[in-house]
Amino acid sequence: MDALETFIVESAIDSETAFYRQIIEDNLSSLKLGPAIGRIKVVLRPEDSLFQMAIILRDIGSKVTTLDMADVEARTGASHEVVISIKKERYIPELLKKLWDRHGKANIRQPDRWTVAVDSDNPQEEAEFIEKMIVADPRRTLHEDLVDFAIRATPEGFRVRYHLFKGKRFVFVASEEAMKKEWIEEAGAMLDELLTGGKTK
Repeated sequence: MDALETFIVESAIDSETAFYRQIIEDNLSSLKLGPAIGRIKVVLRPEDSLFQMAIILRDIGSKVTTLDMADVEARTGASHEVVISIKKERYIPELLKKLWDRHGKANIRQPDRWTVAVDSDNPQEEAEFIEKMIVADPRRTLHEDLVDFAIRATPEGFRVRYHLFKGKRFVFVASEEAMKKEWIEEAGAMLDELLTGGKTK
């Protein structure tokens, strides 16, 4: 896991601090979120049944098109197909899923690790579409993973939740009680503290 610039967990109960710090570390690792997160602060207030999390993200990647990861060629000779020559294998699963959804598995072949062939009645037109096709959107995936991560770290029974994901900032608040405006404002203040460089604890 990439080292966090700031990692703060606060609770009035010392044993909870260590416990939730370990839960957070475990979930960061299992969801592979370490590279995306720069700073994190979590505050537990058992007396209010309150859990607050503020995160500052590192640079988030932009959308990935097929051309970002592969060369695309239309072939109209003996076979009518689009041949995709992979340059970056990281996104192959996402590419295959998009192609299966569009063409069906029967029309997609992968003769080797670095080549995907798509049967098409109009290879030229289809090649142009595939080149521009968005294969992965790290930001959308990251949003889903951050919410999942926050829920996993939240104490059992804290089902009243609020979250905000904007730019490089993520806030999550959860409780057993009705959500209070000041709790959300406090989480926003935690973000401001992280932006000005809170230290690792």
